[in-house]
Amino acid sequence: MPANENTPDRPELASRFVNGRLLRCGYTTGSCAAAAAGAATRMLLTQSKRETYRLVTPKGIALTLDILNPSYDRDVAVCAVKKDAGDDPDVTRGVLVYAAVRRRTGEPGIVIDGGEGVGRVTKPGLDQRVGNAAINSTPRRMIASECQAMCTEAGYEGGLEVTISIPGGAELALRTFNPRVGIVGGISVLGTSGMVEPMSEKAWADSLRLEMRQLFAAGRRDVLITIGNFAADFARDTLGLSLESQVKCQNFIGEALGTASELGFKRALLVGHLGKMVKLGIGMVSTHSSHGDGRIETLVICALKAGASLELLRGIADCVSTDAALVLLREAGLLSPVMEILRVRIEATMKRHSAESLETGFVCFGKAAGPEYGALSRDGGEVVSQSANAASLMEVFRL
Repeated sequence: MPANENTPDRPELASRFVNGRLLRCGYTTGSCAAAAAGAATRMLLTQSKRETYRLVTPKGIALTLDILNPSYDRDVAVCAVKKDAGDDPDVTRGVLVYAAVRRRTGEPGIVIDGGEGVGRVTKPGLDQRVGNAAINSTPRRMIASECQAMCTEAGYEGGLEVTISIPGGAELALRTFNPRVGIVGGISVLGTSGMVEPMSEKAWADSLRLEMRQLFAAGRRDVLITIGNFAADFARDTLGLSLESQVKCQNFIGEALGTASELGFKRALLVGHLGKMVKLGIGMVSTHSSHGDGRIETLVICALKAGASLELLRGIADCVSTDAALVLLREAGLLSPVMEILRVRIEATMKRHSAESLETGFVCFGKAAGPEYGALSRDGGEVVSQSANAASLMEVFRL
């Protein structure tokens, strides 16, 4: 690749081999925003131009990114980073993510907000509180970290005001789920790892089967199946489970259960957030949004069977996330009976997709701490439903 092309500093991380093709990785809007904010902060504090910026993503991958359209004076510095999704299809491909950084005279701390083209949250239950810019938790931490590092380097102890903008974001948002979930006026700044990895569904499924075969060949007969990184963190940090016998199934729950059955595993414990697990309540075992949704509708059905009022059912139907629905159920005193009904449905689905020789169970987590619960983050969550045998299965995987 040319020296000036945005790329991971480690060439072996620049691509993935998928279905016989070498596909290029990209980086998230969160990485773009953090790099732009860091570069703008340095320009503001040093009064010197930046052409590139080096960022280490939460995944540990270092990126050297081109800084575009830089400008600065004594009061404000502005620059942009161009989003590169690699070979992964993404509506934000090629957008410019701008950061404008200003000094906050006499006020310490770093305040982050969204400007043009960045959506704003209007309904509870999302990563950010109502009224906040739709800049998710991990990108916010990345932005703050980069700005603080530049302040430390320059010896600046005052505060900063950071505004992230994405020209054209309002139009792009119409091609996303944002209007449906109550994010208005633009797109979201997202990303938990900082990187975008192209991966077909077949490649994910093949990788999952290979990993499970390797576990079985190593003598493992019990498998901990987690639905992504968030669930793996919850299993380890909250449930206290070892990840030595863990596989991440992503959206391929049915594939994981079927493979465990075929290989001859004895026990399988599935751990996942309610937003994915609830889909098992209507028999879905491939939980990617492109295959369908039904999350809120499933909770409405379970609440109806639990005797919820029409007002509560309407409230749940208007929720933009399962966590927001949990809050309403807890306030109405129906969280436990609704989750019990969901438990029975999830257990039935798991049994239909597993051999009789495989003992299956699950732990489902979410956040239902009340109307001011705020954002669901990797630091939060509680078990809201679990299979009848979950306690005994968890003992198998204790640290």
